[in-house]
Amino acid sequence: MRLLIVGTLEGYITAAGKIAMKRGAKVSHTDSIEGALTALRAAAGADLVMIDVKLDIATFIDSLKSERITIPVVACGIGTDAAAAVRAIRAGAKEYLPLPPNAELIAAVLEAVAEESHSIVCSDPAMLATLRLAEQVAPSDASVMITGESGTGKELMARFIHRKSRRSGEPFVAVNCAAIPENLLESELFGHEKGAFTGAVARRLGKFEEANNGTLLLDELSEMHPRLQAKLLRAIQEKEIDRIGSSQPVKVNVRLIATSNRNLEAEVRSGNFREDLYFRLNVFSVAIPSLRERPADIPMIAEHFLKKYAEANGLGDKRLTEDAMLMLKTHHWRGNVRELENTMHRAVLLSRGEEVGPEAIMLTSKMLAPEGSAQASIPSDSPVANPFAGPGGTVPAAAPSQPAPPAQPGGLPTSYGPPKGGKPGPYGMAANSSAAAAANAGTSGAGLAALIGRTVADVERDLILETLTHCLGNRTHAANILGISIRTLRNKLKQYGDEGRSVPTPGNDERATA
Repeated sequence: MRLLIVGTLEGYITAAGKIAMKRGAKVSHTDSIEGALTALRAAAGADLVMIDVKLDIATFIDSLKSERITIPVVACGIGTDAAAAVRAIRAGAKEYLPLPPNAELIAAVLEAVAEESHSIVCSDPAMLATLRLAEQVAPSDASVMITGESGTGKELMARFIHRKSRRSGEPFVAVNCAAIPENLLESELFGHEKGAFTGAVARRLGKFEEANNGTLLLDELSEMHPRLQAKLLRAIQEKEIDRIGSSQPVKVNVRLIATSNRNLEAEVRSGNFREDLYFRLNVFSVAIPSLRERPADIPMIAEHFLKKYAEANGLGDKRLTEDAMLMLKTHHWRGNVRELENTMHRAVLLSRGEEVGPEAIMLTSKMLAPEGSAQASIPSDSPVANPFAGPGGTVPAAAPSQPAPPAQPGGLPTSYGPPKGGKPGPYGMAANSSAAAAANAGTSGAGLAALIGRTVADVERDLILETLTHCLGNRTHAANILGISIRTLRNKLKQYGDEGRSVPTPGNDERATA
C-alpha cells in the first residue's frame, strides 16, 4: 500500500503517517495539490491519497480525471466539521476522516482500499482448479495470458497472481486498452515529455515506469492497434521503453499479465494481432470458466453481493428466497459475475423487507443467451417480466410465493443452503437440465416469430438500446453484456443519436469520460 498525504494538517501529519507505516504502508508527503499531481505523475505513484479538507479537493479530483489518473481520495480535517465533510464527499472524496488520527480508523481505511473488490468468491471445483493453476505459476516471472468471457473476473485473477508472486510488495498497475483512445494509449503506457504534444503540460511517466519492479496488467489487449503492438513487443524484448518526445530509452523491469475476452489465435489468423507478440505474452495461459461452467458458485456469489449492497445502502440483512435462487441458478449469465453483481444490486433496491423474492430479480432477455445454452431465463408470467407495470410505473406487489417444483433427475435441487464451515456445498446443476430445456422449448418459437419481417439493423439497434437501459446507461456494463468493445458501442450510439433516436444518458460514474 502506497499512501500519499497532501497538506500540513497542523502537525497531525506526522502522527497519521506513523500510524499508516505501522500498518505496512509506504508513506510520502507533499504540502500542495501541485506537488501531489507531480508525485502521481512520477513512477512512485500511490494507491491512496489522504488530503487536507482545507485544500481545493474538487480541483484536485478534476485534475486527476483530466490526466486519467485513477486513485481513491480520502479527505481529512481537524475535528468533525460536518459541512467540510459534505463538501469533500460531493467533490468526489470517498471518505472523510476526522483528526487527531484514530489508529483503528486509519487501519480500516487502508485495509478497505487494499481489499476493495479484489477478493475471489468461489466453491465450484472448476474455479478452484483454475485458482490452483494460477497459484502454481504466480511465483515465477513468466508472462501470463488470462482469457475468459466478459465479466468472469480476469482482473481479479491478475491481482490474485500478483499477490501470490515475489513482486507482491511492489506496485500492481492496470491499463484498460479498450477504454483509452488509441492516440492516448501510447502516452498512457510509455509516458511523455513536457510539450511532446498538445496538452502535455508536464512530464508524465507511463504505466511501465509506474509498475517498475512490479506487475503490469494489459486489460483487453486484443483492442490495441497493431502499430502500438509493435512498440509493446520491443519493450518486452529489450526491457526498455521510449517516452514520447524523448530520445533516451528507459530500462524497466515488469512482469506482464494480459487479458482478453476474444480468441487471440483467431485474431492472429485474421491479422488483427501480431503473432510474435502473442507468443511473447502467452508463456502461460489461465482460462477462467464462465459462470455457466461453474454453477456451484452462483449461490455463494449471489449471497456475497446481496450482503455487500444491503450494507452499502443501509438496508440491513436480506436473504434470497428459494424461488429467487432458482431463477438465478437457471439463468444463462451472458455477462457472468458482473451481470450477477448488477442483478443483486437491483434486487437489493427493489426488494421489500428482509426477503428477496422473484419479483425483485430482473434478468436479461434470452435473446442474449449464448448460442446453444439450454438454461432458462426469466419466465414470461413472472412479475419481473414487466417489472414496472404497476400504476405510475411502480413495481407491482409480489405474488403469493408458490412452492418450488420437486427436482427432476439431473435437474435442480428444490432448496439450497450456505456452505457449512466455509467448505463448498452441494450447489451442483446439470448444464442441460430438463426444467431448463422445457422452459426454452416453450418460448423459443414465439420469440423467433416476433422477429420475422424486421431487419437485422433494427433488431440490433433495439437490443443495444434495451441493454443500455437495463444497465442504467452504463456503457461499460452494456458493452460487456453485448460482447462488443466499448468503442463499437459508442460508435453505434452516436449513429443512433444522429438518426434522432433517444439514447440513455451515461451512468453517473461514466459522465466524465463518455
